[in-house]
Amino acid sequence: MKSIEILTTEAIELLKNLIQTPSFSSEEDQTALLLEQWFIQNLIPFERENNNVWAYNQHFDANKPTLLLNSHHDTVNPNTAYTNNPFDTFVKDGKLFGLGSNDAAWCFSFFTCNVYLFLFTKKFISQYCNGCFC
Repeated sequence: MKSIEILTTEAIELLKNLIQTPSFSSEEDQTALLLEQWFIQNLIPFERENNNVWAYNQHFDANKPTLLLNSHHDTVNPNTAYTNNPFDTFVKDGKLFGLGSNDAAWCFSFFTCNVYLFLFTKKFISQYCNGCFC
């Protein structure tokens, strides 16, 4: 299993990749592909319908209730007052900048990587319900 340090680094890289990939509403096919690739690389079972991607706990049991953690990976168009290239990522004063970095993209990437910890362990979630993330 990966350490929390490795997962944190991977979450930041996933976030940067999501920011650098245009994903305006109804045009998020490329970010859906990024998420698919991340799940494949980490051996996480998932499904995709259109641009919706969801993953399952490897201990999924259809007889248990399902806990669904939900987010989105699309963005709105940058407003005209945006002073930076919205698809460039950079860190300034310890903060990561780029379109979507303070919207769902940050929680989505960290959520995805940290849920990894639960997907590969049979602890609380798999004892009482299914962990599912989309």
